[in-house]
Amino acid sequence: MRNDSATASAVLALTGGPANITHVTHCLTRLRLTVTDPAAVDEGALRDLPGVLGVIGAGSASLQVVLGPGVVGEVTAEVERQLAAAHAGAVEAGKGTQAPPATPTGSPGPEKGPVAAALRRVANVFVPLIPALIGCGIIAGVNGLLTNAGWLPGLTPALAAIASGFMALIAVFVGYQTAKEFGGTPILGGAVAAVVVHPGVAKVTAFGVHLSPGQGGVLGALAAALLATRIEKWCRGRLPGALDVLLTPTVTVLAAGLATLYGLMYAAGAVATAIGTGANWLLTTTGAFAGLLLGGLFLPLVMLGLHQALIPIHTTLIEQQGYTVLLPLLAMAGAGQVGGALAVYVRLRHDTTLRTTIRSALPAGLLGVGEPLIYGVSLPLGRPFVTACVGGAAGGAFVGFFAMLGEKVGATAIGPSGWALFPLLTGNQGPAPALAIYAGGLLTAYATGFAATLAFGFPRGTTPRGTAPAPAERTSAS
Repeated sequence: MRNDSATASAVLALTGGPANITHVTHCLTRLRLTVTDPAAVDEGALRDLPGVLGVIGAGSASLQVVLGPGVVGEVTAEVERQLAAAHAGAVEAGKGTQAPPATPTGSPGPEKGPVAAALRRVANVFVPLIPALIGCGIIAGVNGLLTNAGWLPGLTPALAAIASGFMALIAVFVGYQTAKEFGGTPILGGAVAAVVVHPGVAKVTAFGVHLSPGQGGVLGALAAALLATRIEKWCRGRLPGALDVLLTPTVTVLAAGLATLYGLMYAAGAVATAIGTGANWLLTTTGAFAGLLLGGLFLPLVMLGLHQALIPIHTTLIEQQGYTVLLPLLAMAGAGQVGGALAVYVRLRHDTTLRTTIRSALPAGLLGVGEPLIYGVSLPLGRPFVTACVGGAAGGAFVGFFAMLGEKVGATAIGPSGWALFPLLTGNQGPAPALAIYAGGLLTAYATGFAATLAFGFPRGTTPRGTAPAPAERTSAS
């Protein structure tokens, strides 16, 4: 039976204790911690902890502990509860030197690699928005089916309003989360970002043209909130307390708001348009090759925890076109992983431990959650990780080839992949062709990942009746 309290206690102990944790949050599969002293983290013991599928970012201030879907939310809540209890006990005992309780707010500390750090912080802005994107996307998909079929005409307007409400105001949520992540006042970030979607911007002229409500989308909101945070910090460092209360929020909203209207919205709109144009050109002219690259290289991004940094691009495409054409291509990486895991299951049929891991992780893999298979199967073996990428590349090339023929496949929301993406699929020719092409891509990735792993995924001397390679062999195989 799973014991979330024991897991949380062990994670805290192995990451240096409550005093070493300054920031706690989670995504769909990972507990994300910010630690004061990275050297205090016992990476090896943490990886060996039952229930832990992998550890990312060891040696840096931003640590990710892969726990899997469902489990991560419960363990995170338990970690936060134990941190709060530890802090309360320290205060009661008069230990004023203890670190404050970790919360999802605040800014993570420095970590190795400025580019990786920046991408992770941008990801932290968008990850909390994923549940709403998923829920609203599924409702939009159901509403589209009902509308096309002519069913429940009295209900479809209500469903449309529910599905589109969040997307209409997503800039505000992005602004709020941006300020929260980068150390500003969240509500001020949301207030400045709200300028982007306010209907009154249609009366504003910038660079000789009228602005449009929503111009620049989430990119404009992100830039506006970042600027607001910088202005707020500048003001707070220079104004005395009595003036700070009145002038800091006023100057922050006014200065950042004007900069948003007369610069950031225009620039972000140009970038957003370039993203949409570039994605369309990429698929219509080099679809098969683009799909091969995207499907083949996505697993390493997932392994490094950098895949969430693509969320702003997906969101921008959804705002512009109603769907993101990139997600179905990237989803093929998980399908290649499933095919590779099945090949390992068949080939090493006497390795009962590995086969048990595959059986438990395969349902999540079919639904697009790849971390259990990555950290439990393919990455430890080495070669199967590479052959799984080959399977993802083949599936991506399949979907991209049809995009070259004018049949684009897109997802109305982000988050799910694998089989879980079917309710969110649509395309320029409607949902039916998109469903068929996506299914064909999954089958291609499954089959190619399976065949490539059987042919090239094992060191010489590993027989169908043998067990998994020894640890030294696995290392050399990679």
